[in-house]
Amino acid sequence: MSRELTVVGLSHHTAPVEVRERLAAAAVDAAAFLRRLVAECGVDEAVLLSTCNRIEVVTCSKAGHNPAPPLENLMLDLSGLAPTNGAGMVFTMHGREAVRHLFRVASSLDSMVVGEPQILGQMKQQFEISAGLETAGPVLVRVFHKSFSVAKRVRTETGIAARTVSVAATAVDLASHIFESLEGRVVMLLGAGDTGETAARHFMAANVGQIMVANRTFETAVELARELSATALPLERFRQYLPLADLVVGSAGGGQLLDAEDVGNVLRERRGKPMFFIDLAVPRNFDPAINQLDGAYLYDIDDLAAVVEDNLGERRREAVRAETLVEGEVDQFWQWFEKLEVVPTIVELREYADAIRRREVDKTLAKMPTLSEEDRERIHQMTRAIVNKLLHHPTTVLKGEGSPTEESRLLTAVRRLFGLGDDA
Repeated sequence: MSRELTVVGLSHHTAPVEVRERLAAAAVDAAAFLRRLVAECGVDEAVLLSTCNRIEVVTCSKAGHNPAPPLENLMLDLSGLAPTNGAGMVFTMHGREAVRHLFRVASSLDSMVVGEPQILGQMKQQFEISAGLETAGPVLVRVFHKSFSVAKRVRTETGIAARTVSVAATAVDLASHIFESLEGRVVMLLGAGDTGETAARHFMAANVGQIMVANRTFETAVELARELSATALPLERFRQYLPLADLVVGSAGGGQLLDAEDVGNVLRERRGKPMFFIDLAVPRNFDPAINQLDGAYLYDIDDLAAVVEDNLGERRREAVRAETLVEGEVDQFWQWFEKLEVVPTIVELREYADAIRRREVDKTLAKMPTLSEEDRERIHQMTRAIVNKLLHHPTTVLKGEGSPTEESRLLTAVRRLFGLGDDA
């Protein structure tokens, strides 16, 4: 049975952060999400990708079955959107386009910051979760591992990552635009994961005066603080130290940590000194209403896009080379994918023809009991030769290098004409 690859999702290209964060929260329980998806959408294989900038589902299903409509409805439902309000936010890709998309995502060509390294690690982690839940079968295992190798080629054979540009680095650039200088500023990081650590290192390079690191797992905050000569804080006590902070960077999981009332009280204690908030978390750590307060400047992950544009000239030039490389890899993968059914179909066709041959020969030989064993074998050899000659050209055509569309059409036609397998 032929297969169909489909990608359905939301990303920073199609949906604002307030929509993505609702869907991301619903997808935290990957097992429940994938079980519901498989049950309601009729797919054979599924992998969930949930990152700051995208929530996507990659599926493999039987050809002729389109899982996109129920998948779109599921995502809109989990996002709390009516179909009319969510129109255009959910995108769908099929077949070769879906493969190209996955390779581009892994290679960071579809990222907000082109060439950023975090997405590949996030994809690998998300894939391992789906593989552990056994929703990733042989086709998606192949396509994801191929996407990882494509990403490696892009990073080693192009200069797309030659300059260090990441969401965290972009946040530091944005802070530099707000303050004349970051020297001597006090920075508080909420979250000590990869994003928080990367942000801390960029702030150190900008010669800030002090860094405080708050994290739910205090030991993790201590470990990072020791490495960076920073101060570690338990997350439940970070509000006590907020008046000291000029910049607050949120990258902690779990949703909102500060609301406008909290920040209003801190600003009064700071006696008019401004505060700058960068929210890198999805779901967001900071109440959007903070931006309405005098003296408070809040930027979320979508706001970073404008700063990103100033840093990506060289990467865009290298991205052109990377796109060419990806397209070649898509061609190779698609040749493999389209031939998935060729060998089983040929074997099944030959078994089908030989079964007919044997039945007809046996019926004929039953009416000729006087034939010697030698003559009986000659008849078998002759009929086998006839079958082989009849099937030689069809087999050659099926193994040929025709276009993917032509190959798919031929396979479907052969299986329907001869009643093979599930297409009988």
